[in-house]
Amino acid sequence: MRVNEIDIAYDDKGSGVPVVFVHGHPFNRSMWQPQVERLSARYRVIAPDLRGYGETTVVPGTTPLSTFADDLFGLLDRLGVDRVVLCGLSMGGQIVMEAHRARPERVRALILVDTSPDAETPAGREVRYAVADDFRRDGMRPYADEVLAKMISPHNVGAMPDVAAHVMRMMLGTSPEGAAAAVRGRAERPDYLDSLSRVTVPALVVVGEEDEFTPVAVAELMHRTIPGSALAVIPGAAHMPNLERPDEFNDAVERFLDAL
Repeated sequence: MRVNEIDIAYDDKGSGVPVVFVHGHPFNRSMWQPQVERLSARYRVIAPDLRGYGETTVVPGTTPLSTFADDLFGLLDRLGVDRVVLCGLSMGGQIVMEAHRARPERVRALILVDTSPDAETPAGREVRYAVADDFRRDGMRPYADEVLAKMISPHNVGAMPDVAAHVMRMMLGTSPEGAAAAVRGRAERPDYLDSLSRVTVPALVVVGEEDEFTPVAVAELMHRTIPGSALAVIPGAAHMPNLERPDEFNDAVERFLDAL
C-alpha cells in the first residue's frame, strides 16, 4: 500500500473491531503471527511492517516516532479504518504512545507491551547514535548475537529453538539503514507519562516477568499512570512474551478485547 511516499507491507485478516499490531525493533510483522492466527477469528487484525523494516520501504537518515505514527494513520486512512485498538511492543509501544498523544480520537483502546514511556537520557542518546553507526558499519549480526538472550529469556533460547531461530531471522533480515534511522529517532523521543496520565480509553499493560530491557517495574509505573488500566505479567518470558508464551499472552489480550 502506497502511503506517505513509501510502500507499506501489511497483513489484514479477519473482521470486527480493528486491532493494529505494531512490531518492535529490529523485527517485522511476522513477530505477531501467533496473535494474527488466533485473534483474527474474532477481530480484524492489521499488522504492518514499519518504515525501514520487513518488506516496507527503507528510508535512510532519522525516523522519528512521529513519522512511524503518521505512517500508521496513513495506512488506516487508505484502509478506511477510523478508531482502532493499538497494540505495540517495545519500540512499537512507543509508536503507539506517540500515536495516542498525537491523535487520541483515533484510539479505541491501548495495549502496551514490554515498552517504556520515558524520554531518552543524554547518555542514552549517545549510546543510540553509536548503535546506529554500528549498524551501518557492521550490519545486524553483532547486535543480534548480543541481544538474542535478552529479547527472549536465556532459558527459552534453548527450550524454544524455533522461536529463537525466528527472532534471529527477523533481526538478521532487518535493513541496517532502516534500523539505524529508527534508533536515531528513538534517541530523540519525548516523555509520554503526561499523555498517558490523560488516557480516557481502556488500556492494558503487558510485560514479560524476566524482561531486562523494560522490567516489570516500568510496566507497573505505566499501570499506575494510566487511569483504570489493567496489568498482565507473563511468567517465563522476557522481552517478547507474545512469542515466548503465546497462549498466556493471547489469553490476556483476548480477555481485554472481549471486555471492550
